[in-house]
Amino acid sequence: MHILRAACLAALFLTIGAPLRADDVTLTSRDGAVEISGTLIGFDGEFYRVETEFGVLTVDGSGVNCDGPACPVLGSYVADIVLTGAYQIRREDTDASSIRYHLFDGTGETEAGRFTIHLGSSADGFAALAGSTADMALSLREPVAEERDAVRDAGWGDLDSTHQLRVLARDALVPVVAPGNPVKRLTLPQLAEIYAGKITRWSELGGEDAAITPHLTDPTRGIGALFQAQVGSAEASDLTVHETLSDLTAALAADPFGIAISTYSQADGRNILHLAGSCGFDLLPGPVSVKAGDYPLAAPMFLYLPGRHLPRLARDFLTYLRSDAAGQVVRTAGLVDQGLSGLPVAAQGDRLVNAIRAAGDEVGLDELQRMVAVFSDARRLSLTFRFRGGAATLDAPSRANVALLAAALESGAFDGQQLVFAGFSDGRGAAATNLRLSTRRAKAVATAVLREAETFDPARVAISTDGFGE
Repeated sequence: MHILRAACLAALFLTIGAPLRADDVTLTSRDGAVEISGTLIGFDGEFYRVETEFGVLTVDGSGVNCDGPACPVLGSYVADIVLTGAYQIRREDTDASSIRYHLFDGTGETEAGRFTIHLGSSADGFAALAGSTADMALSLREPVAEERDAVRDAGWGDLDSTHQLRVLARDALVPVVAPGNPVKRLTLPQLAEIYAGKITRWSELGGEDAAITPHLTDPTRGIGALFQAQVGSAEASDLTVHETLSDLTAALAADPFGIAISTYSQADGRNILHLAGSCGFDLLPGPVSVKAGDYPLAAPMFLYLPGRHLPRLARDFLTYLRSDAAGQVVRTAGLVDQGLSGLPVAAQGDRLVNAIRAAGDEVGLDELQRMVAVFSDARRLSLTFRFRGGAATLDAPSRANVALLAAALESGAFDGQQLVFAGFSDGRGAAATNLRLSTRRAKAVATAVLREAETFDPARVAISTDGFGE
């Protein structure tokens, strides 16, 4: 539990391997027919990882003998997992830059593994992944093009692949004000203009005639950097920058005319401002809206993996992260877990009302009636698949959702039920074009999920696709 809590607000990278000397070794098959020589760069108790003239090779230790000064002593091997991440990690019994946790077997006497956490950043994680000094990268953001290219050029696969991406937990960025502030809602453009220094007084937003004091954590990293990426640059001349969210919260409590960007997991829900979305209704963060991606300022925690074999301890750790027990830890930390849930159509009233209100000459009542007929006896799953603007390319959280839904299908979670992939588009362009785009999107997601669910028999679930345009 402490490991996950420490990771929940951090951008981390994780390295796994025994503490070996980088030295020459020779691996020889049991019958002596095959011999591999090179520099040993890792051993996980099962597999050797050796840098050879042919590249990095992973070799099953059960089939070879190891000869050389760097060969591990098999009986004393202890897996060592190192995580490096951003601030806000709770420190225990080590120096200011690291924490170490020890794992023991059932007797409590034999050490089975170690987790060491070092402070760092998302950029550090991706660099370590590309440099083969990390086996996992945990980040609060997607990799930029240069980071994806570096990982691919190093031979560690495509970070856009569903096999190399997980979402461990979800959080959200939230605008908060001091208690008693009469302003209760903002639009995203208004929020951006406050932090850009273009809206400077609360009276411009229906509040008191007082200057607005914007607060933010470090704009170059963590929450502050994520806010700038999603909303806009924080250039207000009176911006107050804080080292941690705790410092920010304390400062806001003493500033009756302040506004701050915190997280759903850390903020007092009574002081969170509603965000007026582009679809015409107010949005508040909560387990349902954050999990489904409806709330606009999402802050998912990404786990990126290299395209190669991982040690058993790492594989066991990944399996655990999808368990109900891990979900409970995530919820206890105040974050939103990845567990699937369903929402009755009746609870989607605001969306249906807005759809009717927005319907024009190109989208008639008959199309709205068709949509309602499809959804009337259905539940909306908490999984949502979102696309980059005007395209059929999924964003990173949605690519992770492909694997999540595929795993649920393989487990039998939907056996005997009907699963409808319903596609939508934005309202730009001609309605007929948007309808075709939405249909293509629905089919693209269904195809991706079924391709991922390798052991799933489609006869177990009635799967269909439909598109409803804008």
